[in-house]
Amino acid sequence: MRHHNKPESSRGFTLIEIMVVMVILGLLVAIVAPNIMGRSDQAKVTIAETQLTNISKALDIYRLDNSHYPSTQQGLEALKSRPTGSPEPKNWNPDGYMKSIPQDPWGGDFQYVSPGAEGAYDLYSYGSDGQEGGDGDASDISIWKIGN
Repeated sequence: MRHHNKPESSRGFTLIEIMVVMVILGLLVAIVAPNIMGRSDQAKVTIAETQLTNISKALDIYRLDNSHYPSTQQGLEALKSRPTGSPEPKNWNPDGYMKSIPQDPWGGDFQYVSPGAEGAYDLYSYGSDGQEGGDGDASDISIWKIGN
């Protein structure tokens, strides 16, 4: 049976060396983590704004085809399946205008009113708190406030 002696230069790491590396990693996490963690709320706001823009574009195409936006009662579902009721969509696209109507990043439904107070329609999310109003990421996000 042969014994292989390891050369002195490949002994491995000492406990002190491992602890120094752990302290350095801990410091990096302590400095970087707060910056990354605070960004998730802003990322959700950006996602909501993008979703609002996409829904708004689908609503505009619906209007081009049918000469009007869906009513409040017909709602955003009119972008996915042919709506009933008034006003009747005379040239509704059989493929629809959206495959599905997304929920906002906080799991709530987007709000749609037509005609709206801001224009032909109002389209918005209640934000992280799911309630009208609020501050920061809990504030309402409207298609008319994001520069569409």
